[in-house]
Amino acid sequence: MEATTDQQPGTRRTSYLTVNIEPLPPVVAGDAVTLKCNFKTDGRMREIVWYRVTDGGTIKQKIFTFDAMFSTNFSHMESYRRREDLVYQSTVRLPEVRVSDNGPYECHVGIYDRATREKVVLASGNIFLNVMAPPTSIEVVAADTPAPFSRYQAQNFTLVCIVSGGKPAPTVYFKRDGEPIDAVPLLEPLAASSGPLQDSRPFRSLLHRDLDDTKVQRSLSLLDAETRGGRPSTERPSRSLTPDPSSVIQPTTESIPETVVSREFPRWVHSSEPVYFLRHSHTPGSDGTVEVRALLTWTLNPQIDNEALFSCEVKHPALSMPMQAEVTLVAPKGPKIMMTPSRARVGDTVRILVHGFQNEVFPEPMFTWTRVGSRLLDGSAEFDGKELVLERVPAELNGSMYRCMAQNPLGSTDTHTRLIVFENPNIPRGTEDSNGSASGPAGVRLTLVLALTVVLELT
Repeated sequence: MEATTDQQPGTRRTSYLTVNIEPLPPVVAGDAVTLKCNFKTDGRMREIVWYRVTDGGTIKQKIFTFDAMFSTNFSHMESYRRREDLVYQSTVRLPEVRVSDNGPYECHVGIYDRATREKVVLASGNIFLNVMAPPTSIEVVAADTPAPFSRYQAQNFTLVCIVSGGKPAPTVYFKRDGEPIDAVPLLEPLAASSGPLQDSRPFRSLLHRDLDDTKVQRSLSLLDAETRGGRPSTERPSRSLTPDPSSVIQPTTESIPETVVSREFPRWVHSSEPVYFLRHSHTPGSDGTVEVRALLTWTLNPQIDNEALFSCEVKHPALSMPMQAEVTLVAPKGPKIMMTPSRARVGDTVRILVHGFQNEVFPEPMFTWTRVGSRLLDGSAEFDGKELVLERVPAELNGSMYRCMAQNPLGSTDTHTRLIVFENPNIPRGTEDSNGSASGPAGVRLTLVLALTVVLELT
């Protein structure tokens, strides 16, 4: 910017002043930044003021001031003489720039006019400091989980990649088994529908994910077993075990072989490449960063998608290389059952918990407990949850078998455990009710003793 005063004939030449701030490329948060204000004049310096502009230009925060009348420190300026001109440079250094420093800055310069010393010539320059911030976190989760395994109807599945802390918003995309996914972009969320997703693009055969013959044969064998009216052998309870007080201590549970992973694939499963749909959403943060969510949706094919590796990758100008997060879609297998106490007695509260699997499972499975051949202790047919709690177990539960079904959209598996209930020496045989509580003559004697004690205290 140049500022001059009007010059009248016969008067002294007025001073001139030009001001400009050197442009800066976008900078990364944490870097040191130097703002440089260059100005050229033939007048005498009066003052230099730097402002940071906020709230859309309505507020100007003064960050540096140099007043020639009261300061003899010229260390912040560099000058050299060229003909009759003086060229100055004023610098302001931000040692560790932050996202909050993003915005416009102004450099205001004032000089004394050569024609009249009472007049000050003013000029200014401005620059917009663009501060970038790389994303700070990336995570891949499954939407609408936990969810059951669907044997006879196709279901849609969605992976959500959450990227936080970036400015500007990063570019987010998905890969499958290391190959970029060609997805159909969406501007609006998909309508809730149980039907498979389709588009008008030409059919493409899935060549890089051949069918596993072992899985197919296993599926057919399970399907044949059901059509013959049979069930996997592990769903049938074994013979009951009666504890012998004189024998050595036995474990509370009996390990039962696991049921083969259920994957009876219906006719809707096709060995073709699925159609992927991708939608992005942006949520601005109070600190100027943006949270990006990328939603990848397709019709799940458990026969092909099981053990498929999906990765979410992020590109950002503040990153030297892409960020990445990976998940592998895996059906549950081999639930590990833990029961406490390890030696259950009549009247104890027994907890049966699934505390892991033989493999890494994704997405999170859901758990359903049932009692083989009967209802649960509270009278319900089944219980949903990772832990089954049996309060005050009675002797009648000795030898009862419990089935836990773990499932996610990729498949399901069953495992069984048998409860062994030992006698409680504190509860005489035959005196406990169905909930394991003491009753009968012993309970009556206890009531009479308490009543007698109260009467004696009153007398």
